[in-house]
Amino acid sequence: MPHPVRAGALVLSVAASLLAVAPPAAQATTTLAACQNGYVGLTFDDGPNPGNTSTLLTTLRNNNVRATLFNTGQNAAANPGLVAAEAGAGMWIANHSYTHPHMLTLSQAQMSSELSRTQSAIQNAGGGTPRLFRPPYGETNATLQSAASALGLRTVTWDVDSQDWNGASTAQIVQAASRLTNGQLILMHDQYATTIAAIPQIVSGLNSRGLCAGMISPSTGRAVAPDSTTPPPGGGSCSATYAEGTKWSDRFNGQVTVSGATNWTVTVTLHSPQRVLATWNAAVTYDSTGLIMTARPNGSGNVFGFTVQHNGNWSWPNLNCV
Repeated sequence: MPHPVRAGALVLSVAASLLAVAPPAAQATTTLAACQNGYVGLTFDDGPNPGNTSTLLTTLRNNNVRATLFNTGQNAAANPGLVAAEAGAGMWIANHSYTHPHMLTLSQAQMSSELSRTQSAIQNAGGGTPRLFRPPYGETNATLQSAASALGLRTVTWDVDSQDWNGASTAQIVQAASRLTNGQLILMHDQYATTIAAIPQIVSGLNSRGLCAGMISPSTGRAVAPDSTTPPPGGGSCSATYAEGTKWSDRFNGQVTVSGATNWTVTVTLHSPQRVLATWNAAVTYDSTGLIMTARPNGSGNVFGFTVQHNGNWSWPNLNCV
């Protein structure tokens, strides 16, 4: 069932990339000119989703912008590696309920459960503690807002609906974004190719109007300039390509080739009940579940590998590179 889930705020980091190359005297002038007419919030609901979220993050990074991602708890719990990738890409991660129900049909206790379980799922996946809540379908009332406030969450909806959930074309999504003004938020979603294809044109349109993509203020619910609470990722972009290696009855080898950067972080998300038995050519760490491996360069180049004990699941791991 289509649902307009309010999309969170995106932060244009063109200023950040300019700071990296501009001399100090030019930095303030460049930033002011780029964002002279203020900030808007580009938001994406319903993630994270395998096969979509990684493409979304790559597209946002390639266009030097950051966004607010309103994740459902059940998707965060099922795809913790993607939540970690969202955080690693410098996005702001927010609460969109656990199961995406019509919240106003629930008791106050059920409302609180939907929100608190989502907070835990995002925190456990390395996404930090959300400070914003977007109610599914935009449906809210005083009881729901009270339940959100009790968890330190500001309830936000949207000003412009991209209608991507309703079959809008890429051109129509771009047109919707052209109506954004200072402080406003646009609703978009994680799972539509038309939406991801619209991002470069949306960013170009904002630039031409002196607007930047910004964060959503937990105090006002409006788009503002980014603060230091969520640092932006490092510059540049990269991609990680998986190649199947030798297979045995109980395990298999995989090889990852990184392109586009020499200073990279690759998140490798396994599929339960898989486990990594050995790695080579990278420095690796694991989350508490053992299913998310984070790999970084160790001086051995941009190709690394690992052995996975499959335990009956032969699926290839998911990769994200930042």
